[in-house]
Amino acid sequence: MNTAGYTDEILAELKRTTALIDDEEAEKAVDGILRAKKIFVAGGGRSGFMAKAFVMRMMHVGLDAYVVGETVTPNLEVDDIFIVGSGSGETQSLAAMTKKAKSIGATIVAVTTNPESTIGKLADIRIEIPAQAKGEGTSGKSIQPMGSLFEQSLLVFYDAVILRFMDKKGLKSNVMYGRHANLE
Repeated sequence: MNTAGYTDEILAELKRTTALIDDEEAEKAVDGILRAKKIFVAGGGRSGFMAKAFVMRMMHVGLDAYVVGETVTPNLEVDDIFIVGSGSGETQSLAAMTKKAKSIGATIVAVTTNPESTIGKLADIRIEIPAQAKGEGTSGKSIQPMGSLFEQSLLVFYDAVILRFMDKKGLKSNVMYGRHANLE
């Protein structure tokens, strides 16, 4: 297969996978973001890169959003929302953060392939992305290696959340350019 064929298959996998995300749970996540004082997003590895992209877009629409672990990240409080993207839902550092956020009383959103995982069970809102997680390469769900389908689906889901937030707030994309970095 050539790269165009792989691209077509990746896009088909994304379409199949994201079509299975529960709209009701996704809407709860958007509403949680709307209600939150501050938004915290965490993820490890490539899921962490998707978290950074999501936080960047939230900043562009005027939300008070942070990537967990950055030096400018403030403290999490009870009126905040903690969104954690973890394919397995068992990453120890993310599970520890989720437990801490739960003990503080923040709203927890888990975006995972495994809603019955440690992180999933701690969450108030569970977004299941039915893609293979790292180490499940023989599941037959994807031609892609490791957690690629989950990570791509995570970014697409996060972008859809931004669009839904913009829709609910009546925002147009031109409002975002005023908050775009200007020291690049």
